[in-house]
Amino acid sequence: MNKIRLLIVDDHQVVRKGVSTLLEAEEDIEIVGEASDGFEAIEMIKLLNPSIVLLDISMPKMSGIETAELIQKHHKSVKCLIFSMHNNEDYIIKSVESGAFGYILKDTSKAEMLSALRSVASGHKYFNPQISSVLTDALLNKPKKLNTQIKEEYKISKKEKVVLKHLVNGLNSREIAEKLALSVRTVDNHRAHIMRKTGVKNAIELVKLALKERLVE
Repeated sequence: MNKIRLLIVDDHQVVRKGVSTLLEAEEDIEIVGEASDGFEAIEMIKLLNPSIVLLDISMPKMSGIETAELIQKHHKSVKCLIFSMHNNEDYIIKSVESGAFGYILKDTSKAEMLSALRSVASGHKYFNPQISSVLTDALLNKPKKLNTQIKEEYKISKKEKVVLKHLVNGLNSREIAEKLALSVRTVDNHRAHIMRKTGVKNAIELVKLALKERLVE
């Protein structure tokens, strides 16, 4: 039997421990790790190779939706199951658009959580009737949101886009410099130019903007 290798991502330790305790006795589930934010989750995926990431939406540094987008882009074999306290149309729609395989609420029962995990592990989407109703109403009553294309107004150069892509992938200036055979100072200058052009204040905001606006392929 192939076990479900589960990574739990939530900024509240009590939630992570609670889920871990709830599921630890299940023979078909192995808790491979816990992460407190999206950046930590991305690093742990590289090391632990989970099959499912149970992902909170409201986290510091990078939201669950942004994290799901990054996982979908760079770790296609890993499936994301959103685990949220928000029964909110916008969150649900954005979760679907991010590539998440399902959406469950934090007040869900153990039986439903297990059903969701096993369904997603089998390659199926999971939305309970309550979430499905919100999703159906939104799709019927709103036009499908268009993916935002690269915005020319930012005027980011080709070299800057290469640096930005590595930043989105979680590399720091020194690692980027080594990959591109540049000095760390040159990489920092490129990053500063991108931040000035996009109007963001720090690297975290820059990564969020790049994911939201699809500034890199």
